[in-house]
Amino acid sequence: MDRQFQHPMLPQVTHDELARQNFVKSLKLHIVKNLSPGNKRVYEQVVKPQFEREHQRSPQNRHEIRTAMQGHPHYRWWSALRRINQEMLWDAVNTSVERQLPELIDRAKQSDRQLGTLTLDPNFKIPAYQTAVDIHCMPGSYHSEYTADDLAAGATYDRGVYIYGAGWLGPLNDDMGLSIVKNYLKPKYPDFRPAKILDLGCSVGHSTLPYVDAYPEAEVYAIDIGAPMLRYAHARAEALGKRVHFSQQNAERTHFEAASFDLIVSHILLHEIPLPAIRNVMRECDRLLAPGGMTIHVEAPLYSHMDAFSAFMYDWETANNNEPFWSAMRELDLTAVMIEAGFAADRVIQTFVPNGAWKTAADNSQQGGGSRGSWFIVAATK
Repeated sequence: MDRQFQHPMLPQVTHDELARQNFVKSLKLHIVKNLSPGNKRVYEQVVKPQFEREHQRSPQNRHEIRTAMQGHPHYRWWSALRRINQEMLWDAVNTSVERQLPELIDRAKQSDRQLGTLTLDPNFKIPAYQTAVDIHCMPGSYHSEYTADDLAAGATYDRGVYIYGAGWLGPLNDDMGLSIVKNYLKPKYPDFRPAKILDLGCSVGHSTLPYVDAYPEAEVYAIDIGAPMLRYAHARAEALGKRVHFSQQNAERTHFEAASFDLIVSHILLHEIPLPAIRNVMRECDRLLAPGGMTIHVEAPLYSHMDAFSAFMYDWETANNNEPFWSAMRELDLTAVMIEAGFAADRVIQTFVPNGAWKTAADNSQQGGGSRGSWFIVAATK
């Protein structure tokens, strides 16, 4: 059942559009549940023994595993289906968005704009590392515009993320921000009361809005490079009754004054940017944080947290899904990067935070109980 929250900016679907999107989602679940486990069996029963016979040792890392696996028919079939499924996802969503784009643009313009603000920069230059490739195969990526006041990228992302994850980020796709608030900040720092909050690389504000609810007295700011994302993010936040100040800025160097924020967050931003940009972002966090402030960056696990075969499976994103910085980021020592940026070593931590904060008891019961896993975070206090 489709349980995405039907806020006023969400693209609506016809019967046939929904059928296509449901097929894409069911194919994704089939690949994950029924075909993905076969890769481990093929590796352990066929590929690894063959490698050991040829080299008199086991594969040492994900690179050797990929070289050995990429010729096997099961892996090739699984990989091709995953790529095709990803392309089908965007095609299925884009059909719906394009059909009603003029209406969505009008709806965004008609929003009261009395809560938050939207500031776009007509001279903003999109970084080359974002224009070089359509990130995770999303046509036009986060930034491309094809008509006046375009917000198609945002609308596509909002619906596409829900289908891609089969709803596991929750009805509002906000599990990252919500889980950090409910499962980390509130229990660990119950007296923390940030007056100003900044979300870096906010896309359409999925993970921004939980901070508005958690800290109602705070001023919440959110930045992204993509104007279509921000137009949609602003209209969506207004429709949901949330006050956020959105602006088009590069997280590597913002326009904000030094020491002006008490909490700075990002949610799966780091794996979308190259290593020099990651270092710049961390230096900017150090510059922007007020004394006593905190920064938290949410990601999936690093390669150091997993075995070589699991790293190889994760590495598929870099090799096949237009995620050029995915693997390089997951090899980083993020603690060292934050220390280099200016944070004191004893104030930097890496830990895991349970996800699934959006779930009710009924949701857990239907899905077997408990959390589906954890978000990895690297955090620091000033």
